[in-house]
Amino acid sequence: MPQEDIYRVLKDTFGYSEFRHNQKEVIRNVLAKIDSLVIMPTGGGKSICYQLPALLLDGITIVISPLIALMNDQVVALKQLGIKAATLHSNVSASARAIIVNEINQGKLKLLYLSPEGLLNRDTYLFVKQLNISLFAIDEAHCVSVWGNDFRPDYVKLSFIKDEFPDTPVIALTATADASTQQDIVKQLRLKSEKRFLSSFERTNISVQARSGQKRIEQIYEFINGQNHSSGIIYCLSRNNTEKIASKLKERGYKADFYHAGRSSDDRKVVQAKFQNDELTIICATIAFGMGIDKPNIRWVIHYNMPKNIEGYYQEIGRAGRDGQDASALLFYGWGDYTQLKRFIDEGVAEKTFKEVQLAKLERMWQFANALNCRTNFILNYFGEYKTKTCGRCDNCLSPPKYIDATTYGKMAISGIIRANQNINQAFLIDLLRGSHRQEVFALGLNHLKTFGVGREVPYKHWVFYINQMINQGIISVDFSDLSRLKITPLSKELLKDERQLELAEYFDQRKLKNEKPKKLKVDITNYNEDFYEKLKQWRVKLAKLKKVPSYVIFHDRTLKAIAASMPKTKNDLLSLDGIGKKKLADYGDDILEMTGG
Repeated sequence: MPQEDIYRVLKDTFGYSEFRHNQKEVIRNVLAKIDSLVIMPTGGGKSICYQLPALLLDGITIVISPLIALMNDQVVALKQLGIKAATLHSNVSASARAIIVNEINQGKLKLLYLSPEGLLNRDTYLFVKQLNISLFAIDEAHCVSVWGNDFRPDYVKLSFIKDEFPDTPVIALTATADASTQQDIVKQLRLKSEKRFLSSFERTNISVQARSGQKRIEQIYEFINGQNHSSGIIYCLSRNNTEKIASKLKERGYKADFYHAGRSSDDRKVVQAKFQNDELTIICATIAFGMGIDKPNIRWVIHYNMPKNIEGYYQEIGRAGRDGQDASALLFYGWGDYTQLKRFIDEGVAEKTFKEVQLAKLERMWQFANALNCRTNFILNYFGEYKTKTCGRCDNCLSPPKYIDATTYGKMAISGIIRANQNINQAFLIDLLRGSHRQEVFALGLNHLKTFGVGREVPYKHWVFYINQMINQGIISVDFSDLSRLKITPLSKELLKDERQLELAEYFDQRKLKNEKPKKLKVDITNYNEDFYEKLKQWRVKLAKLKKVPSYVIFHDRTLKAIAASMPKTKNDLLSLDGIGKKKLADYGDDILEMTGG
């Protein structure tokens, strides 16, 4: 496929001049009909990795997605770009279904969205089987893995795709997958000679902070007051809390509402539409809200309660700042959150192995909340993207604790892991280093290793404190798929070779840690005409209501700001702006130029 064709579709249809991250490499791989696993953070542009090839390949692309709301939003956005797309699910009427099937049979549609359950439906499968399918795109692919943060049994059944359609390429995409989950996705979907594309997990525009959960509502008021009336989400564990917090915010004059699975479908649709169209500023929600939201101008996310794992947390904060502009994430945590989440896991009906993995991931989430090192690096190291240079924007970077040179401690720990053949967990490593005479230590033969007792002068609690930080910094990793045993990393080897030093926060009793607020972050304001930007937003809201689509489907905020900054006078000026392709130029160009005086 000529490179010119790829860039022509990118600009003419999607309105962009350049690719982001690994997009171009992924697209070329797909066009070569090679299976792909794409790990790309929320807002990183995963959708274009299969939508653009779908337009260049002969036949129809089948997209598997877990949520009706997510499928509907994707189809609406594609139609706004002039792309023929549709979705079949339980909410589609018989008459609408007949029209869609007719368009597919006539070769008019390029993308068809289905849920896993929908594809597995016998009638749907028999219909799909006789189509000329160019590509299968499996979105939210972490759902296929027991190691992922949202395992769904119906996703596992998608393994039949490679059996029934052996010559059709598959692209699996997700925003959050650690090494164990990535391996399992490839295994469960039976991807053949797949190529993996891992974009950086770092979200350089999101500032992260965590606070102990005393007087949470007062802290929320203080935080929101500094957000300049921008859009945000407050995630809660319970439905009751979403309602309570929304009510309190309304009393204070905020445009807020709540969203959870207990509300009627119609109510949820109204709340979601109002939020997408900027009629509501704040949504207080359970995690039932989010996967179907593609709103680019969410500026902040608050977790009223600690999430159950890093994957879920990072996916949820990624709903802020999808337009690339500055955003903030605030996490509240408390021992009550931890014990409640642990109880949910313990009382669940899942298999023992699954529970053990979930408990281990909950423990890592708790360690993140209590971390004293760079939080950004904690997350990057968790996903296997080992980095030591601090981010400079999280609360721990802005208000760092007192550090000590812990290079010797690091070498002791790494040597212990290596001599134990990377076959022990954290508790056994500490027993090895402290020379414990527990029966289990002797049964494993750890007392015969050279590192037995080399760190006996360091108290047990101190070792826990230091090893947690080593894991957080990526000096050591935890393999959840191997009973949470500790493994070495590229940074481990550098430390052993004296190519780097290790700094750790000096031990202190975390139970006595005071709730200190981080320094206020500075926000860089783009130079654009604010009055004209507001005029453009009002025009967009009216147009969105008329077309019955979310505001961002017309234009993202960043595109409106680009217009307000450059005040384009010609259609060529408009086409030069990111976010404006030929279809949107034809639909909205005259309106915009009339406002700019072009």
